[in-house]
Amino acid sequence: MTPLMDIYHRLLNAYGPQGWWPSESRFEMIAGAILTQAAAWRNVELALANLRAAGITDWPAVHEMAIDALAELVRPSGYYNAKARKLKAFAAHVCEDYDGNLDAMLAADTATLRRELLGIHGIGPETADDILVYAAGKPSFVIDAYTIRIMRRVGLTPEGKDDYAGWQAMFHAGVPEDVPVYNEFHALLDRHHKESCAKNNPRCSECCLQDVCATGKRS
Repeated sequence: MTPLMDIYHRLLNAYGPQGWWPSESRFEMIAGAILTQAAAWRNVELALANLRAAGITDWPAVHEMAIDALAELVRPSGYYNAKARKLKAFAAHVCEDYDGNLDAMLAADTATLRRELLGIHGIGPETADDILVYAAGKPSFVIDAYTIRIMRRVGLTPEGKDDYAGWQAMFHAGVPEDVPVYNEFHALLDRHHKESCAKNNPRCSECCLQDVCATGKRS
């Protein structure tokens, strides 16, 4: 078993399945992935509820909606004008390139779809991988700040460049290519950050990784 898979099983035993992504549809999953940039999920839920209440439940509806009205609906998520532009850009891509058919867009192979997503305004690597794993069901491990912080504390870092691609390559090498595992592992790491490995006050004495964690051992 690789060190990463040991960590995965420890987290799974500690917290159980997380059931991610928390949304009612693939539209909301993708919209949520865009809206959660620099936002707490509880605020994203408020924005998604506003969209739902307004009858905005698919990308053609976003495409047709005035951007000012859209911005007002997603205001709770913060940076709402910029996020409205990002939602409109994604909607334009789906509607103009795929005639509004999200399924057709997501049917591309993983590498092709990832390149395509990264070419859309407002979609960076983390958001693209959220969409790939949770909406498209394709294997592309999501790297976020929580994952990097936990791994640094444990003492696992990329052999290559210390950037998004380097961290993702480390996970792709150490975790079997399995969408449910990628899904669950990312969610478990975020849960672990909330429960034990917070930014400023890690609770090492309560941590299920303490005996394999460089920081935990020192504590």
